[in-house]
Amino acid sequence: MIVSVFIATLGLCHLTGTMSLSELTMTATETPTLHTKWINSHAITVVKTLQKKGFEAYIVGGCVRDLLIGIIPKDFDLVTNARPRQIKKVIKNAFIIGRRFRLVLVKRGELQMELATFRRNQRSDDIIEHDEEGEPIPVGDNFFGSPVEDAQRRDFTINSLLYDPTSGEVIDHCNGLADLKERTIRMIGDPKTRISEDPIRIFRALRLAYKINFSIEPSLKKAIHENAQLIENSVLPRRREEFIKLLKLKNPAMAFAEANNLNFLKHICPVLSKATENEDFLMRLSEKPTTINHKSPQQLFAFLIWAYYRTFINENPYAPCKAKELLQHPDLLQLMKNELGMFNYEQSSTCKALQMESELPEMASYEEEKLNFLSQKSHFSLAMAFAKLDHSLGPQELFKLQPRVKNEDSHTFPASLEH
Repeated sequence: MIVSVFIATLGLCHLTGTMSLSELTMTATETPTLHTKWINSHAITVVKTLQKKGFEAYIVGGCVRDLLIGIIPKDFDLVTNARPRQIKKVIKNAFIIGRRFRLVLVKRGELQMELATFRRNQRSDDIIEHDEEGEPIPVGDNFFGSPVEDAQRRDFTINSLLYDPTSGEVIDHCNGLADLKERTIRMIGDPKTRISEDPIRIFRALRLAYKINFSIEPSLKKAIHENAQLIENSVLPRRREEFIKLLKLKNPAMAFAEANNLNFLKHICPVLSKATENEDFLMRLSEKPTTINHKSPQQLFAFLIWAYYRTFINENPYAPCKAKELLQHPDLLQLMKNELGMFNYEQSSTCKALQMESELPEMASYEEEKLNFLSQKSHFSLAMAFAKLDHSLGPQELFKLQPRVKNEDSHTFPASLEH
């Protein structure tokens, strides 16, 4: 299906009835829409440069989806029928990356865009290709295909949309526009098969549902519930990245509770799964500060650990505790290390901050020299953040301690929480 979008303000909320162009109502608005003015000019230039050389090229995936529902995208993914080496000859500052899935990274200042070649699934008569050094390229990820084959390899229908900024056309091979209209997350292909191929898709469906406020399509939800144990086949580093993404949600509590309802959290996170059944824990988790630094996994994980610690271990922020003891606490260690995949320094800093929080009222009375020394500790800012979440500091103590939070952290979670 091809839908033309020549006018500046296509929004999915304006789609009514069938998907014909005549029923796309256009109105002037500053709400983000699928139009070149909302797309990075470098992304448009790369697409048009490839097109001028005779290649097909489009903007694809999440950025198209987001603009159609009025969300400003954070990055722009591109796709083309040009091979990686052909891309390098046409596009400046382009670098071939990856081995299992070769794509091109295009750099424009601080901006980085991923430019992939259309892929397809492996066929029985395929001949394995070799790289420049003669090494075989792993099968299954580097067989080049057509736009339709590439779309069918993607996870959800709403992520398969292509946008041509030159013609203004949206190309829909998987009925993604209809699912956007219905605010539905639907797996491309058989949900059970796709989950078996990559169980991390369970996380992706959950996160996307809560990120854009869509519903998971019933057959996909059923497949997740019935095949929840497959998540055990995923590796911890990949799950860590998905937990970070869940914690970036406006209200992560709802997503974690749903993860437990979908029956998969218990297979990989028994401690966290049990925690999500506690209303006090979910309430604390729903109080995520709006100023939390989403670029800092340390801060995101620390917030979750604070919520767990206050709910299940020590509700009193004034009660003394020792970081060494916390690092040896069976459930806390299980949660941090084995379930969330927190790095050692993240675990240590979080526990030191919890210890320091109980010491902050006394620290406020210290002499300047001693206070200056203690406030230079790397976990001081985090301890201050915990204290503000617990409302454990009075105005005088805040007045004394807050200025000692490092200036470079002033815009992040540790330094910006309001009392």
